[in-house]
Amino acid sequence: MPSSISRRALAGLALVPVVGCAVPPARAQRGALLPDFADLAERVLPAVVNIAVTSEQRGEIPQELRGTPFERYFRDRFRGRGQPVQGAGSGFIIDPSGLVVTNNHVIGNATRVVVALQNGQEYQARLVGVDDLTDLALLRVEARGALPSVPWGSSASMRVGNWVLAAGNPFGLGGSITSGIVSARGREIGAGPFDDFIQTDAPINPGNSGGPLFNTAGEVIGINTAIYSPSGTSAGIGFAVPSDLARGVIDQLRTSGRVERGWLGVSVQDVGGPEEAPRRAGAPAAAATPRGVLVAGVERGSPAARAGLRPGDQVLAINGDKVETSRALVRGIAAIPPGQTVRLSILREGRPSELPVQVGRRPAQPQG
Repeated sequence: MPSSISRRALAGLALVPVVGCAVPPARAQRGALLPDFADLAERVLPAVVNIAVTSEQRGEIPQELRGTPFERYFRDRFRGRGQPVQGAGSGFIIDPSGLVVTNNHVIGNATRVVVALQNGQEYQARLVGVDDLTDLALLRVEARGALPSVPWGSSASMRVGNWVLAAGNPFGLGGSITSGIVSARGREIGAGPFDDFIQTDAPINPGNSGGPLFNTAGEVIGINTAIYSPSGTSAGIGFAVPSDLARGVIDQLRTSGRVERGWLGVSVQDVGGPEEAPRRAGAPAAAATPRGVLVAGVERGSPAARAGLRPGDQVLAINGDKVETSRALVRGIAAIPPGQTVRLSILREGRPSELPVQVGRRPAQPQG
């Protein structure tokens, strides 16, 4: 059975009878070294919410009728006859005033969104904004008093092997928490140009999407978004949007309801790592080629073109920060507000130079 990446990110329940037995001293000592997350779970779970969505599924116009006189008849015939579809996911409150973070794919084209707290309180939510490229959404609920909330943490500070906790609404069961470790960082799973996922083995399953991934300090360091699984349930490989990426997106959605990203207007490709050309014995060593990003093309009238960037240039750094992959360049520029000028360190025909570029606004369907 082929494996797949599923965005409906939680595992089946197995009941195992426990037979009373004496625990050998050595085993008891080893068990005492394992972490106990009870206090942490009690502290963070009140801010983790269940999200119920209702959307309308309309009949698809058959391909053979599109562009024909029958298309209008089909639309008129089935207008308003969509069937309500129910869905569920997870989220978490980041502000006591009622701001809730979740995944965009949890919300979809929902006509009604209900947020339920762990204490059973329910609120109808209003959509503040979404970002397709990072699969994030921000909701707002109106409550009479302050709501429990959780703080952001630094995903950059997480190391492979660190303990993490995933919380959410697996299979609609309600508030659940699982533990695991950071399995890897910087994963690319083909979800979009800003793939930079945290991989974890903390069990996440359908319904966990949009839920938080906590560090042991109770800070959100990721948003559970997808799983890799041959069965659709947890296989021990889950992916979370890192908080360092999500926080900037959510701040923009909170301020303006949309996300604006920087853009150069170039097509780029990776350049191999430092290499030395083959040489004869006794000959002087050739200079190593620095790692960077090759400019393959420049869009006419783009910010890069106006700044004088050319095909064949090799970008080495942005404002002094090294870039070694094309994805790192795209993410780095995207994080810069449109209109701001950056300094690109480039290599042109073997000569290093600095090039100031005023970053543009990323269009809906950019070339690069």
